[in-house]
Formats: sequence, C-alpha cells, structure tokens
Amino acid sequence: MARTQGSRAEITGPLIRDTARKLFARQGYAAVSMRQIAAEVGVQVGALYAYTPDKQALLADLLRVHMEELLAAWRDDPARPALDRLEAFLRFHIQTSLERPEAVFLSYMELRNLTPDNRSRIAALRRRYEDALEVILIAGEAEGTMTVPDTRLATMALIAMLTGVTNWYREGGRLDQERVVEVYWELVRGAVGA
Repeated sequence: MARTQGSRAEITGPLIRDTARKLFARQGYAAVSMRQIAAEVGVQVGALYAYTPDKQALLADLLRVHMEELLAAWRDDPARPALDRLEAFLRFHIQTSLERPEAVFLSYMELRNLTPDNRSRIAALRRRYEDALEVILIAGEAEGTMTVPDTRLATMALIAMLTGVTNWYREGGRLDQERVVEVYWELVRGAVGA
C-alpha cells in the first residue's frame, strides 16, 4: 500500500500512535502486528519504522506519554485540607480516565508485555502518580481526618477502584459523570475512615 498522497510527518506520526493505541486496547498488544497498524493508517509497513524502532518501543512510548501527561496535569495544593485534596484527586482521576479509556487500559493491562527495562521506566512513573495519592492519605492521617491502616495498600486499592470506572461507564447511561463522582466520593470517604 502506498503512502497516502499528501500525508505529512506531523499527521502520520500521531495517527500511527492513535491507531496503535486503539488496536492494542481492543485486540491486545500481542495480537496486533506492525502490518496491521500500517494498513489501518494507510502507509507501507516500512514507513512505520520512520516513527518507531519497533512495536515494543511504540507500546512503551504510548505508556510513557500517558503517564507523563497525567503527572503534568495533576496539581495538588498541600496547604488545603487532606479531604479536599483527596476529593480533587478523585475528580481528576475519574475525569482523565474517562477522557482516555484506551490509554488507561493499556497502562494497566499491557505492562506485562514490556521488556524489563521499559517496564521499570513505566513503573517508576506510575509510582510517582501513586505517591501523589499516598501523600494525601498520609496528610489525612496526620490531620486526624482519615484512618487508614496501611497507606500504601489503601493507595493501590483506591486507584484500582477509581480506574475501574473505565470498564463500565458509558456516556448517556443511567448515571452521568458528576453523579458517578459523587457516589465514588462517598465510597472513598468510607474507605479512608473519613
């Protein structure tokens, strides 16, 4: 298949990434070939290698960019009460997860397909994000507004719960996003003994 007439690097590069993200999320990383990605994009398979060294690098880059964007977007204000900070984290996590469900799915389900070096780099970024929540829980314990028997375990459980919204939430469903946030906030408050 010939390159689409008029295609340009600033269009083709992001299109390759978006297509790979969608295919990896729908079919799984192992089931998707570079040939399939190229066919979906409308370029020769060899053209992909102008944008990525291989499929592994493409997956690692997708996960890295997702985590870096998440970390760059999250804003915490340690001067605020811990419960306010926790609610802000909850709202942020649910909103960003629902805005990019495919990226979230890859971040949690495709770590197993990364090489050890890539997995280590992505795990370090994930740890920074998890640490942002744990710092809030520790502050809540110190303020006496939260009771958490193990802040690390609570952090992991809360992130798993909040991320789970991407598995079932559908726009136009029984609950709108704001109601989902309200219900999750009640659940999270209970989970941290607030």
